[in-house]
Amino acid sequence: MRHPQMVAAGRHYGCQVVSCVPYDPESKGGAEATVRIAKADLVPTDAILLPAYDSFADLADACLTWCDAVNTRRHRATGQIPADRLDIERTTLHVLPAEPLALALGEQRLVGSDRTISFQAVRYSTPPGYTGARVWCQVVGEELSITARTHSGDLSEIWRHQLSTPGVPQIIDAHYPDHPDGRSVHQPRLRPRSEAEIAFVGIGPGAGRWLKEAGPAGAVRIRAKMARAVELATVIGSDQVDRALGLAATAGRFADDDLVSILEHLAASKPTEEVVRANEAHSVQSGTIAWQALDQQSTATRKLTED
Repeated sequence: MRHPQMVAAGRHYGCQVVSCVPYDPESKGGAEATVRIAKADLVPTDAILLPAYDSFADLADACLTWCDAVNTRRHRATGQIPADRLDIERTTLHVLPAEPLALALGEQRLVGSDRTISFQAVRYSTPPGYTGARVWCQVVGEELSITARTHSGDLSEIWRHQLSTPGVPQIIDAHYPDHPDGRSVHQPRLRPRSEAEIAFVGIGPGAGRWLKEAGPAGAVRIRAKMARAVELATVIGSDQVDRALGLAATAGRFADDDLVSILEHLAASKPTEEVVRANEAHSVQSGTIAWQALDQQSTATRKLTED
């Protein structure tokens, strides 16, 4: 009895799947010859290919190069070039279906609401737009190929992941453009209630950005700083204060005098193209380069004393 999927695959590609007689190797056709040829010609050897390869993709490319080389030289038995012979045989071959049978694409998976699939107990992310869709997964060398029906209706490979192990999911940040840095799309909304809050938010969008960044940064005395910003906006104008608040939010500067310092910087018409946010990799403290000059002076004084 033949498996229905194998029968469907044979019918799809225009061939017939023939079963062998149990325990009769001679009735199996060319299966053993195919394996023998693959072992002799495709497995890396000193005579044909390189001794080792960095990845399966490099081996596949080398095999294609080798096939091109042998198929363009004259065959010893037939005296013909295989590539030319194939052009003649193509005239008698039937046309294959435009799309492959789904069975040939691998195992079917359903893309979850988190845009991932599970394959061999490992989570793999998929590009946006395939949530709830059925995709096919197939191991190709050291990679997992994910195929899906695209928006145009064609079956196409949408992504390739490096194979991983359980507990080490393969999540690509580019698959979540609406979730920057892993954060949800739901950002806090400003809901000013008191007159002071309404006046501060009314300065401009920079004020709202400052308020959204100041909270997670753990800034203190926020209400006093908001009142100070409103006073400054009344004196020098909302545009300048709003710009300064936006720069403060970008740079993560929420200290008491930071807003005034930025306003003075803007008043001096100094450039603000590059805004550096203080973090563990960047310090705004002055360095110790001046100590080198002090050390050199001490060395010179000691040398004169010795002389």
